[in-house]
Amino acid sequence: MTFLNGIAASNGIAIAKAYKLVEPDLTFENKTVEETEMEVDRFRTAIGKSKVELEAIRDKANVELGADKAAIFEAHLLVLSDPELNGPIEDKIKSEKVNAETALKETADMFVMMFEQMDNEYMKERAADIRDVTKRVLAHLLGVHLVNPSMIAEEVIIIAEDLTPSDTAQLNRQFVLGFTTDIGGRTSHSAIMARSMEIPAVVGTKTATKDISNGDLVVVDGLKGEVHINPTPELVEEYRKVHQEYEVQKAEWAKLVNEKTVSTDNHHVELAANIGTPKDLKGVIENGGEGVGLYRTEFLYMGRDQLPTEQEQFEAYKAVLEGMAGKPVVVRTLDIGGDKELPYLHLPKELNPFLGFRAIRLCLEEQEIFRTQLRALLRASTYGNLKIMFPMIATLDEFRAAKAMLEEEKEKLILAGQSVADHIELGIMVEIPSTAILADQFAKEVDFFSIGTNDLIQYTMAADRMNERVSYLYQPYSPSILRLVKMVIDAAHAEGKWAGMCGEMAGDETAIPLLLGLGLDEFSMSATSILKARSQIKNLSKADMESLAGQVLNMQTTDQVIEAVKNATK
Repeated sequence: MTFLNGIAASNGIAIAKAYKLVEPDLTFENKTVEETEMEVDRFRTAIGKSKVELEAIRDKANVELGADKAAIFEAHLLVLSDPELNGPIEDKIKSEKVNAETALKETADMFVMMFEQMDNEYMKERAADIRDVTKRVLAHLLGVHLVNPSMIAEEVIIIAEDLTPSDTAQLNRQFVLGFTTDIGGRTSHSAIMARSMEIPAVVGTKTATKDISNGDLVVVDGLKGEVHINPTPELVEEYRKVHQEYEVQKAEWAKLVNEKTVSTDNHHVELAANIGTPKDLKGVIENGGEGVGLYRTEFLYMGRDQLPTEQEQFEAYKAVLEGMAGKPVVVRTLDIGGDKELPYLHLPKELNPFLGFRAIRLCLEEQEIFRTQLRALLRASTYGNLKIMFPMIATLDEFRAAKAMLEEEKEKLILAGQSVADHIELGIMVEIPSTAILADQFAKEVDFFSIGTNDLIQYTMAADRMNERVSYLYQPYSPSILRLVKMVIDAAHAEGKWAGMCGEMAGDETAIPLLLGLGLDEFSMSATSILKARSQIKNLSKADMESLAGQVLNMQTTDQVIEAVKNATK
């Protein structure tokens, strides 16, 4: 028996035979061609076949996983149609008289290398997209069939170096019980999609494809991040019990779906969900979400070749507000930039896009884009309990400018006879340290705060959370981060306002007791985390957690904080 350690990317236990997603042989000879037009036609035919396949994968993802996941394949389709990629390939065929395979690979390799060298996570992901698309086109040129995970018809665990978005989207949940990969992390496409599909996954094992053979019995422990190869019958039986216990635990959590989230001393907090599209509402409702704490509207803008119209946006916002039937819906205005780009906006490239022209900074300059979104939101406001928040606010002047535009658009709509909700709460994301430090002044003007810990932590620690070499500095339980969180919550409460959190930390098992003790009012997380968090909070005393929070704020290290939480919640 062999044992591998990796990263727990998606919870659960899976036991089944290994199915290796083996790359086909895509080697080819560099050839000189005389009939260059025929070679260009051969390349275009391969592009056409690839397009048909990707459209089918996109449509399947749209139905089974939602529009935000299908947007990945829209991006692949855009790569397929990109003249900046295809043009140089065709030019190389004609000018250098090389076969299509050579022109494709040499050109694609150049773009991949260029993107991978950029200090920008979004551009690095585009390199992965180009690789995925290039592999598909090359397979068609060579007449080779790529392995199709959607054709799997028996219970298996997928073993791969990495799973591309198109691989993951094709997984049949009936038969694919889990997967493990050599590379990847919790924020990779495959990990995110595994959690959406509720498939246990362990990534980043480094050697899974080397150590595991087709047909090996494999246990994937997505709770601990462990993979067992050809385990003993005793270990298999032990894991079957763990799996049953986990399923029983999930069934127990499910009983809380219609209950409020209250501590043992009857303190109520709101557990809300982060969503990307109206299709995500099903999961929110099934998991007992008390609201939507973060509606990421950028998914409306992504995976397409032009801006969404005001009417398209209105319909999406209206659907979410109606679907939540009066429960609060916090909509974040367009948060583009950093690791999320819109190719059709043709914005200049930046050396450090996470600290650059993004989110509210972009919206305040590109006013027509912003005003269109604000009008759509205002028109939809009468269909539910809408709250609007602005992302990446660094100064009071930015908040005031954004609020002024909202008020102007509201006045225009009312003058035109359009119904608008009487009162819409207006808040900000707190993700910049300067804003957290000045929270007492912001609290006088905003209606609420939502703490975006993903960015707040990396900005406070001056450490890119996507950079493996400094990942040890991404410390949500650091006393410095907890002090900033406390400052924001206390500032809100001093002005009679509420404070929420919509970063990964809000659904974190170690962070939840601390946040309860610090007085957080609203916890917004992935829908599948809500019932587990509700169960945890129902077993905590608010008074005890306040005492715990007071202790950890005076500690020196993250490890000390973690140990204190463990001792206080035994």
